[in-house]
Amino acid sequence: MKLTFLGTGSAFTIEGNYHSNMILENDNQKILLIDCGSDARHSLHELGLTYRDIHSVYISHLHADHVGGLEWLAFTTKFDLSVKKPNLFISEHLVHDLWNKTLSGGLSSLQSEVATLSTYYHVHSVKDHGFFTWEKLKIKLIQTLHVMSGFAILPSFGIEFKVKELSIFITTDTQYGPYQINDFYESSDIIFQDCEIGEHKSHVHAHYDELVKLPEHIKNKMWLYHYNASELPHATEDGFRGFVKKGQCFDFNDESTLFAK
Repeated sequence: MKLTFLGTGSAFTIEGNYHSNMILENDNQKILLIDCGSDARHSLHELGLTYRDIHSVYISHLHADHVGGLEWLAFTTKFDLSVKKPNLFISEHLVHDLWNKTLSGGLSSLQSEVATLSTYYHVHSVKDHGFFTWEKLKIKLIQTLHVMSGFAILPSFGIEFKVKELSIFITTDTQYGPYQINDFYESSDIIFQDCEIGEHKSHVHAHYDELVKLPEHIKNKMWLYHYNASELPHATEDGFRGFVKKGQCFDFNDESTLFAK
């Protein structure tokens, strides 16, 4: 099992990088696409992959750098009759808005039918505190605090899974919230943490200046990604594993790729 970062950039990608989408690939070369941003077809192409290779996708939340490529994936798989309909794993709180607020404008009308989300994807809706199973791997959804809009929290979900007794936690998008997700920090062996580094803090992502205050034993198992265009701080000197680079692969059969600095 291995995890490869298609990109490590923020929503405002920089030249030479892409959105922070990933592929999880098992030993049978089955692929789970973790988020599908608007540049997904380009980042997949750079790794020699196409829509034909994507049989399953997980969506963490509804920002365009995480869902903007779903229309492309839907149409390309729909009109290539040799390709099976992809699986879509998603929290039950996101299904309605994904279709009605994000995808229906482009995907709802076909020449022969009025389409729904299920026209394009096998939708697997995950309940609160739930999990989904992909290729026998149990993947649990962890709700995080990303954006608070008025009196409503934008649903956003990181994921946690275990491979060869290693517990992996991917935050996707979250504010700095060590008290809210500390239990997952503590129980994880490897953490992939979104981290902005710009001078002006957005307050919807954890910032490097905040994360650097975490205890040393937490930082020592944390890789940083989802950063914006700015000079990277010296993460390893500050106790982190480092910043993930575009295309970097973490092989769970080779722990040196996980723990090397």
